[in-house]
Amino acid sequence: MHSDSFFTMKEFKIENLESIGKCAGQFLDYISESREIESNIFAFYGAMGAGKTTFITALCKRLGVTDIVNSPTFTIVNEYVSAKGFPIYHFDFYRINSIKEAYDIGIEEYFSAEALCFIEWPEKIEQILPEGYIPVAIESCPDGSRTVRIGR
Repeated sequence: MHSDSFFTMKEFKIENLESIGKCAGQFLDYISESREIESNIFAFYGAMGAGKTTFITALCKRLGVTDIVNSPTFTIVNEYVSAKGFPIYHFDFYRINSIKEAYDIGIEEYFSAEALCFIEWPEKIEQILPEGYIPVAIESCPDGSRTVRIGR
């Protein structure tokens, strides 16, 4: 994601760990109500430790996922089911070394499914992300809070 091609659609603030659920709810309300969001694929950008997995966990909890949500660092993808019965795919491409590895797990089938896709470390597969995917930047602030920006 090049900063010159990114503009913010919406920004959210996570003041502390206790407020992450509220922010996740606001995020989900926004993506379900926004006319600008036309994709189900969300690419989460942020430095190591920025809170990508923690935020995705909060999103899944808000969506009613009852399974344990954790980073699929070694499995590359975890599959969850929301309270409404729709699938959620959580990817972590941190450990892949080539695009071929993404193809080997069937990435095209996941992206074409009627499911939410949450992707950590999308930088590793940017060239194969579907057109229209939604970048989400999570940044740590000096006061310990986090900023979550949805944008393109």
